[in-house]
Amino acid sequence: MAATKEILWSTKVDMFTSKSLLFNFYNFSQRQQISSLSPSTSLFNSCKRGVVQQRRVVAAAAAAFPMSTQLIELDSIRAMPEIPMQFAVTAQVTFKYDAKENMKEMMFHWWDSGASDALRGVFLQLVSTVVDPRTGEPIVSKEAILDWSRHLNTNGDKVTQEVQFLVDANFGVPGAILVSNKNQKEFHLESITIEGLIHFQCHSWVQPEKLHPEKRIFFSNKAYLPSETPKALKELRKEELRQLRGNGEGVRALSDPIYDYDVYNDLGHPDKGTEYARPILGGQHRPYPRRCRTGRPSTKSDPKAEAPANESMPMYVPRDEAFGDVKRQSVDAGSWKGMVNNFFPYLKDYSTEGDQVINSFSEINELYKQNHHSNESQRKQSRNSTHYPSMINEMIKESTSDAFKFDPPNIVSRDASCCLRDDEFGRLTLAGMNPLSIERLKVFPPVSKLDTSIYGSQESALREEHIFGHLEGMTVQQAIEEKKLFILDYHDTYLPFLNTINAHPDRKAYATRTIFFLTKMGTLKPIAIELSLPPLMNPYRPPKQVITPPVDATTCWQWQLAKAHVCSNDSGAHELIQHWLRTHACMEPFIIAARRHLSVMHPIHKLLHPHMRYTLDINARARELLISAGGIIESLFSTKECSMEITSFAYKNWRFDMESLPADLIRRGIAEPDSTKPHGLKLLIEDYPYANDGLLIWSTIEKLVRDYVKYYYPDTSSVRSDPELNAWYYESINVGHADVRHESWWPRLSTPEDLISILSTIIWITSAEHAALNFGQYHHGGYIPVRPPYMRRLVPNEHDPEYATFLADPEGYFLSSLPSLRDMTFLMSVLDILSTHSPDEEYLGDRKDLSTWTGDPEIIEAFYRFSMDMKLAEKEIEKRNASPKLRNRCGAGISPYELLVPSSGPGITCRGVPNSITI
Repeated sequence: MAATKEILWSTKVDMFTSKSLLFNFYNFSQRQQISSLSPSTSLFNSCKRGVVQQRRVVAAAAAAFPMSTQLIELDSIRAMPEIPMQFAVTAQVTFKYDAKENMKEMMFHWWDSGASDALRGVFLQLVSTVVDPRTGEPIVSKEAILDWSRHLNTNGDKVTQEVQFLVDANFGVPGAILVSNKNQKEFHLESITIEGLIHFQCHSWVQPEKLHPEKRIFFSNKAYLPSETPKALKELRKEELRQLRGNGEGVRALSDPIYDYDVYNDLGHPDKGTEYARPILGGQHRPYPRRCRTGRPSTKSDPKAEAPANESMPMYVPRDEAFGDVKRQSVDAGSWKGMVNNFFPYLKDYSTEGDQVINSFSEINELYKQNHHSNESQRKQSRNSTHYPSMINEMIKESTSDAFKFDPPNIVSRDASCCLRDDEFGRLTLAGMNPLSIERLKVFPPVSKLDTSIYGSQESALREEHIFGHLEGMTVQQAIEEKKLFILDYHDTYLPFLNTINAHPDRKAYATRTIFFLTKMGTLKPIAIELSLPPLMNPYRPPKQVITPPVDATTCWQWQLAKAHVCSNDSGAHELIQHWLRTHACMEPFIIAARRHLSVMHPIHKLLHPHMRYTLDINARARELLISAGGIIESLFSTKECSMEITSFAYKNWRFDMESLPADLIRRGIAEPDSTKPHGLKLLIEDYPYANDGLLIWSTIEKLVRDYVKYYYPDTSSVRSDPELNAWYYESINVGHADVRHESWWPRLSTPEDLISILSTIIWITSAEHAALNFGQYHHGGYIPVRPPYMRRLVPNEHDPEYATFLADPEGYFLSSLPSLRDMTFLMSVLDILSTHSPDEEYLGDRKDLSTWTGDPEIIEAFYRFSMDMKLAEKEIEKRNASPKLRNRCGAGISPYELLVPSSGPGITCRGVPNSITI
């Protein structure tokens, strides 16, 4: 009997260090993909082979002892059930600490040094995909302990350690891992790999058990629809989602992983004074998408308003949504750079009584570093000089003169006039910071959609005589019929708020309309600008006036001032509506709902996961710093305290079914369906860089999504029967966009085609559309005279008391209309940060997690094709930028349009399409 047990134990120990269990299963399953055997069956058969081999060893041992053969055989038969066969399964666990907390962890280690080892460490337990037939529960391994206390990570890098799980022979395939953190600090669990074959991509912060006693659940990379989930994992799948869903109660701590909804009631600071109170966005009167709930207590002045974040109660985002170290350091570096660049302008402004007056364009140009080529001859002359002391002084001067200056934007040339040329004005409408507002003019004069009972009659002042001479011989009706007239229309966007805006002494704005004519060269030419004010706002100015291209020196400056007011309108509309509302705010509910209802095992969650990265964090930072009362937007743009109400007003016209690129182009009248054209659309402005390049990206996204969806959802019933998928979409609409949930335009989710359209739209918005609106901000908006965020004076006319001042010094009048020098540098610093790619950016077409689909070669092939298509799109865009026929992206002094080139390096590159809204 003793001999038998010794042989059995020896065999078991030998198998502890072997990879044969999973290796045999892996090779077997790869060879037998067409077999009907399940993975658990294959693994179980492998286990049985191991037992058979062990019995052969027992028989060989019995042959060595012939006198006791019968006794050994009898004993072995009796011993086998008493000692279940077990195996040691090896896992590689990769993790890291928060870089800022390493020193604290060392102190906790010292404090914990006398504690029992059983009370410290990270406890991990494998969960099988197989159910124990005796108990009906999932088969689990013995707990393994990961203890890094003796090998503290002091540099913040990733660490990989090996652990061993003890499992029974009938364990099957690991499908999940339960993790308990009994240490004092959180840690970031990167990944776990079992025997080099089964991968768990975790990428999650695991909190100490004292903060979150529930065990964390991590599933293997394999994707499962709810109906395909192994029985042993079904309850864990439900529990994983239950742990993430909030119930609308409680104050959220930074360590929480909770996702919940709330209205925008945290933008004001009413306790600082009534001027800092802001209305709640979200509800019948001010509809708005919902944000991620934080649960901070209410203010003292207004019980419905949430108190602003502070040091004792910082802004909450679910822990795994927070910026990583690299991203956070990149943003911090940008902030420091902005402080340095603003140092001297701030001192100059501080030393000046009252508003700082800009005396000349040279003062603005001095904010920028000198152009490298402009002083090349001087540098050569200095190098050739034999006076070494003077040469050294010149070198020191050159090295320090630019230390506190901005890089010059490379989009707009700062020529002698320093004003926006007409051709550049039209080109930037199609290939600038905001290419999403231009529409085809279908009715002339344009008609307002404002409620006449509230805002009165809003008949346009534009007449045929204003534009007739600029239509290349056409009548206005002919130009409309031939689809040659286009419009930037900000009349209805701004007019309801102008009384409030213009009440500020340093803010003066119009509600503008700009008419463009499409020339034979394919460029847009501005031919009329309508400037509207509320009735009786100013007795010296008519409520509406029309400015047309200049005919003399006076009208030239009036025309420049009118264009500056249009650009100011466009700056606000771009930042608040096209950028913040349509991408950041409207996508947040889809992300919250996805985290609450789509398991990480779900194929759609795996598809969308890269496109949700960092968005909740950057949106929370925006609520705290950008769009809050007295924040950056209110301080630097014309819209002041009306800023967020303008976005609520615009949200009433937002439609998800019109957010795909083809639908948006058709809605704006820029394109028409045409099956004979590439992408099924005919562009009415053929040289429209945003649309041309965007359609390349859109069609590639849609192709990937179609392949992906068809693989998992072959028919209508598979879509309708997926409870997680339908719960996600239902909640995105009915809770996340509750104020417009009853609108008939919401797309249905019934068929694979419906799902393809919905997913393609979300991926397009979070990647390419956001990139086009965001990463050109510094180069397109960093030279303020061309694109001012606000204006301080209106356009003068002969009845205006300021008209004589304007005639005497029109350049001085224009400069005094621009923002102060301090506000200019502040805005430039903000645009610099917003336009910067961090080193850890992940770009469209570059998936890092393809191991998820190791067993699904069709999906891997689809992602490979997607990556290759992105590279082809990049080459095509480069080819277009070199074509002299495309005047909106190629020509003397014209920078190429690269905002939709998929790849980029870090920094301000004016190119690159990240997977998600990260800034």
